[in-house]
Order: sequence, then C-alpha cells, then structure tokens
Amino acid sequence: MTTVRVLLADDHTLVRAGLRKLLESIAGMEVVGEAGDGLQLLEMVEKLQPQVVLMDIAMPRLNGLEATSRLVKAWPSIRVLILSMHQNAEYVRQALRQGAVAYLLKDAAPLELELALRAVLRGETYLSPAVSKGVVSDYVHRLRSEEQPVDPLTPRQREVLQLIAEGQSTKEIARRLDLSVKTVETHRTQLMKQLDIHEVAGLVRYAVRAGLVSVTE
Repeated sequence: MTTVRVLLADDHTLVRAGLRKLLESIAGMEVVGEAGDGLQLLEMVEKLQPQVVLMDIAMPRLNGLEATSRLVKAWPSIRVLILSMHQNAEYVRQALRQGAVAYLLKDAAPLELELALRAVLRGETYLSPAVSKGVVSDYVHRLRSEEQPVDPLTPRQREVLQLIAEGQSTKEIARRLDLSVKTVETHRTQLMKQLDIHEVAGLVRYAVRAGLVSVTE
C-alpha cells in the first residue's frame, strides 16, 4: 500500500495532536507536518509535498479559506479537507469555491475522517452528512426563490412549435390537434413574430433549447 502524506493545519496544539494520533491509526496515512496558521502551512507545503491537507478555517495570520485558495492554485493536485466547527451552508460553499474537496465537522466520528480521506483520494468530494443536508436544503431554497423565466408562448403555441420541430406538415399538425389548417398557419405566423424567428430551422433550434424536442444522433 502506498503511503499518503498528510499535513495538518490548525492553531490548536491539542487538536493537531489528536488528529495526528487518529491519522496514524489509519493504514497508509503518514502525518508529515503540522502548521499553526495558513502562512506557515503554505511555507511547509513546498518543502514537505503532502498529498492531503487537513485545514481548519479559523486560524491567525491567514485563515483556512484563503490558505486553501492559494494552495490549490499553486499545487492543484493536493486535496484539501476542511475541518471546522461551523455547520453553516455559507462556510461550506466558500470552502468548496476556494478549492476544498471535503468538509467535515470537528464533532464527527473518527470513522468519518477515514471515509472522507478514502473518498477524496478516489477523486470524490465528501461532505459530513449534517453539512450535506444543510447545503442541499439551502440549494433547494435558492432554486425555489429564483424568479422563473417568463414563457412567451401559450400551451397551444408550444404544442404547435413542438410538432413543427418534429417535422410535421401544417395539415398533419391540424389533424393531430383537431384544428383547421388556417388556425395552424396563424399559430405559425404568431410564433415567428413573437420569437422574432422567420424560418423553420430557427424554430427547430428554439424548440431544442426550450426542451420541447431532443436532438437525436
């Protein structure tokens, strides 16, 4: 088994000591160094070349989020796991935005740390279950609160547009929708005017973008 080089970054000596002991009990993990703040961490990374960094957020001189951002820009192959007491979804978003690949709460069970390490070493992202639930809830809330785009077409116009995009003729569309040919032609004219599209190919492209029809190979 290849040994994984791990570097710790936390401003509390006792926390680092506990993490070191825990990590050294996991097969294949080697703690190669400890940093008490973000600047010290960045200095040590170049020298020690770890594969994984366990990072606290609240540290003096340079906090964990900024340190993560600088670290992954300089050494993109290093996997950063955030260890924090903060469960707030905003902290999680910021950590992931800065380049972290895992976010664990400090009150997590010891087994969870090993699960997170194995996950990120496989190239996956890991969030503590409590954190993941909060992030998903926040994401759903944001989606629901976003203004929905106004659809310029009526349901009938969308039906006609879909059939046009599927290659149906005016007569076929009229028969399908139980409309007169003249009514279908009126719908087609209104579609082109409303969408400012003046050819069938353009209507087809719009229908694809709107999800009314799919592009087949």
